[in-house]
Amino acid sequence: MVQSPLLTVLVLNYRGPQDTVQCVQQLDQQTIADRMEILVIDNGSQDDSAGVLRNRLGHMENVRIIETPKNLGFGGGNNYGARYASGEYLLILNPDTAPEPKALQQMIDILQHDPQIGIVAPALVFPDGTVRESHRNFPTLRAVVAKRTPLGKVMPQVLDRYLHRGATSGMQDVDWVVGACMLMRRALYEELQGFDERFFLFLEDTDLCRRCWKAGKRVVYCSDIRAADGKQRLSGDGFFPLITKKTGRIHLQSAWKYFWKWRGSPLTRP
Repeated sequence: MVQSPLLTVLVLNYRGPQDTVQCVQQLDQQTIADRMEILVIDNGSQDDSAGVLRNRLGHMENVRIIETPKNLGFGGGNNYGARYASGEYLLILNPDTAPEPKALQQMIDILQHDPQIGIVAPALVFPDGTVRESHRNFPTLRAVVAKRTPLGKVMPQVLDRYLHRGATSGMQDVDWVVGACMLMRRALYEELQGFDERFFLFLEDTDLCRRCWKAGKRVVYCSDIRAADGKQRLSGDGFFPLITKKTGRIHLQSAWKYFWKWRGSPLTRP
């Protein structure tokens, strides 16, 4: 492993070892690759993932492969891997997300130049060139309903505000960013006690960013820094996939937990 790494990257694998291998190989193109350790966490895949990862990545000196005892969910899996992190900075990275070669250095520069910034995230770009709506205002029940039903066409201003549409380019403070690619100081992650593991999947990133703001640190989105993203919505679009798909039902459960946890709290950041 890299001695005294500047950055620890957490890559959480669940039954997608080929994507994970490609993700790790692409990280080798980063301008700070020689100052980076990569922790690949197999999140209880119960298939041949761990073997594939060890066979394909085991020779890389800056890579460590960790296996969880069972599927701990997105937040729990990353928390499990973070126990082994030694870098000053910590990057949560999805296996199907590939930051541009200078992106991680640029993100670290932002944190180094402003100690009031807690979390920074890049623009996520789909294969067709469209930019993902990956920075948003904190959700409200009205916003969730507007996004999932035809009511979004009746009250477009609610949806536009939630999805932060019309925001200026460059670097800007936002309520929260999706967890596909988010960077923070490891000390802050530990201060916040990582992700809240009550959220098995979905809204754990929203909750983490909210606690970041509550701790007096800003969450920043930078459209000039980019990462390729192959993400597809696990819970599907519209209302019916929330009921018919397992991941949709998990999304509903997380939403209930989120609104219950933050009940009575201000709807906006400080």
